[in-house]
Amino acid sequence: MIFPNKLVHGKLIRRYKRFLADIELDNGEVVIAHTSNSGSMKSCLEEGAEVYLTYVDDPKRKTKYTWEMIKINGSWVGINTAVPNLLVAEAVKNHQIKELAGYSFVKREVKFDDSRFDVFASNDEEECFIEVKNVSLRVENYARFPDAVTIRGRKHLNTLMKVKEEGKRAVMVYVIQRADVDVFAPAVDIDPEYAKTLKEAHENGVEVYPIRAIVSPEKIELGELLPFELSMNSYQ
Repeated sequence: MIFPNKLVHGKLIRRYKRFLADIELDNGEVVIAHTSNSGSMKSCLEEGAEVYLTYVDDPKRKTKYTWEMIKINGSWVGINTAVPNLLVAEAVKNHQIKELAGYSFVKREVKFDDSRFDVFASNDEEECFIEVKNVSLRVENYARFPDAVTIRGRKHLNTLMKVKEEGKRAVMVYVIQRADVDVFAPAVDIDPEYAKTLKEAHENGVEVYPIRAIVSPEKIELGELLPFELSMNSYQ
């Protein structure tokens, strides 16, 4: 995903009310940016850190900026939770993920049972439902999800197991928008029920693909698959 317009540079003053952040631009102006990440953003919030924003010229919006990324430990961390869905849908459509290649039809936001999944893909042989999650939490060299309790995320996992029971392909993709991690694992300490359900889902045939994203002010693209650990005895 290449940003169509040059991003706006500034520094973080504070994040508040979950969806808002005060940003000081390079010219000294303080603006309010929309933050799509509803989680705690633990390990990717640092007052005074460099950030990049997208300027949105839409009279219907109360905020004219969307917060895209923040610089932590010398590298960019993507915090826009809408980006992973776009990246994965585009990659599946263009056969860029080897494990999810070969589909002739790709559609976003498709409902199955009581859940709406981010990507649906199919060909003459099979149907595949894909749920995508943004990962920004880092603990040591681990990428962790979630960074706050997610009942909705657990519901998606339970529905993916139903997808699998009906003979269709069920996939969880975790897009890790940071470079300073080597392994993915659920955040057992934050949401043990999610961690338990993810382990159960994987044991019942739901595929798990943690993919590192390469984040820069010019573009964000999918990179390598990372190994994962689903043991409840992993870091807590």
